[in-house]
Amino acid sequence: MATETRTDQDERVVHIRRCAAVVKGGRRFSFNALVVVGNHQGRIGWGYGKATEVPPAVEKAMKDGSRNMVEVALEGRTIPHRVVGRFGAAKVILLPASPGTGVIAGASVRAVVESAGIQDVLTKSFGSSNPVNLVKATINGLRSLRSRSEVERLRGVSL
Repeated sequence: MATETRTDQDERVVHIRRCAAVVKGGRRFSFNALVVVGNHQGRIGWGYGKATEVPPAVEKAMKDGSRNMVEVALEGRTIPHRVVGRFGAAKVILLPASPGTGVIAGASVRAVVESAGIQDVLTKSFGSSNPVNLVKATINGLRSLRSRSEVERLRGVSL
């Protein structure tokens, strides 16, 4: 689901929720959309949109996601080191994998990892299975990744 204006970004709809408000005439429905936006080269963001119809909710979420993008340190096709991401009751462990392994992950975590451009990774999620919390936990974990050169620069040594 790429937009017409930006072909470099990949947008993935992770989850759509239907919410009902009971009013005098019956039920009034609204929709929430969770979207992950990435450029497959280390930039990733997530967005949440709400509207009375599904397409506007997805559009709002895509706009929100492209506004809140962060950089992720990659090492070739995988991640530089093991990392744990947490958000609320959700906990996601991300492990680097050898070439050819592929993405071993659930739907929510897979959307984030593939949009970031990671092709070989092992993941395991614990606690909450809420897609919103899993996406936030995965992005928190990916944000805490550090490349070898960045660690050397921060410590002032060469390994």
